[in-house]
Amino acid sequence: MTTLSNLPATARMMARLEELALITDEPGKLTRLYLSPAHKQAVEKVTTWFAEAGLSPTVDAVGNIAGRLEGRQPGLPALIIASHIDTVRDAGKFDGNLGVLAGLAVIEELRRLGDKLPFAIEVIAFGDEEGVRFPVTLSGSRAIAGTFDMGALGGHDEAGISMGEAMIAFGLDPTAIPAIARRRDQMLGYVELHIEQGPVLEGANQPLGVVTSIASIKRIAASVTGEAGHAGTVPMPFRKDALAAAAEMILAVERIARETPGMVGTVGRIEAQPGAVNVIPGEVRFSLDLRGPDDATRETGVERVLAEITGIATRRGVTLSLASGYEEKASPCHPAIQAGLAAAVRSIGYEPIALPSGAGHDAAAFHGICPMGMLFLRCKGGISHNPAESITVEDADIALAALLAFVRGLDPASLAT
Repeated sequence: MTTLSNLPATARMMARLEELALITDEPGKLTRLYLSPAHKQAVEKVTTWFAEAGLSPTVDAVGNIAGRLEGRQPGLPALIIASHIDTVRDAGKFDGNLGVLAGLAVIEELRRLGDKLPFAIEVIAFGDEEGVRFPVTLSGSRAIAGTFDMGALGGHDEAGISMGEAMIAFGLDPTAIPAIARRRDQMLGYVELHIEQGPVLEGANQPLGVVTSIASIKRIAASVTGEAGHAGTVPMPFRKDALAAAAEMILAVERIARETPGMVGTVGRIEAQPGAVNVIPGEVRFSLDLRGPDDATRETGVERVLAEITGIATRRGVTLSLASGYEEKASPCHPAIQAGLAAAVRSIGYEPIALPSGAGHDAAAFHGICPMGMLFLRCKGGISHNPAESITVEDADIALAALLAFVRGLDPASLAT
């Protein structure tokens, strides 16, 4: 393998990640929700860093920060390098933030090297990817891609504040959101560096992976209605225990996901009523999150799950109600970006691993809008959305070197279709 000397921008990028992680809405934990006071402070901090890198940063109507480096001549289509700066509650410091600051580091390296590219680069820090505060995800990237749903402005947070109201309080103008969208002729493509959030790269002892596709996702809210009764006086054969039925259903979800290659299935939330130790549960509500690397795999898995849990409900004499929720089709990455990223990784002495993303990302917002792709960086134990989220400085340097090599070697003609 090639031995890399640290790029001058790597140490600065890592220091900025540490500094950004101190900006939080919740002391002692990294919680930075969209349009919160911490988000406002993070916007100010990142805007300053963009300006120090020689960019002229702007904050748009949804709170994204954008900075542009012109190519060999002004006005060329831009390769967008981006990710998000909002977090989940009690988050790790690298999810999203790494991709933004890596994009900024690439700009700094290009300036240091004196490179002028046959395209522009636009680095963007999206304000809302996680969708923790309001019932919508990818708000920032969808605005840039031109697919933002203006109806989302009416969605409320736990305090009853609408997204539109929060934007105005933040100092933004929601009516200007449609003007944010980039035209297709303004975008060469989109690329995002992100921690893997899984164990595949660590298991393969490789620092980088090239993403093939972003997962197909389906969420369903399930409700099981049985019959509450006294825990001591209703014999087992006469029971309609909603929780026991739900438990069998949940195990069926796990079994089917294990049996379907590439599929994952999760029940992350469950609630039993009336919730007393001496009462047979009469009603249970639980969540279903079903994902696959492509739509066909996911749909096959969903059909099997629904057929199985419906059969369990019938056999146990309980009623099952299902309500469809969030759904996202798979977003295949552009072949030329995959090939370019793989070549860049090999050029610095490493063998890229091709792998799908089981998580949603801002890159998905650009599928069908412009060519897009992602580069994954291994993280310790595959842990993410957790304070234990961790990467090494050495891996960060490798990732930055690969991203820089990709940018410097990119042929705009390869993304023309």
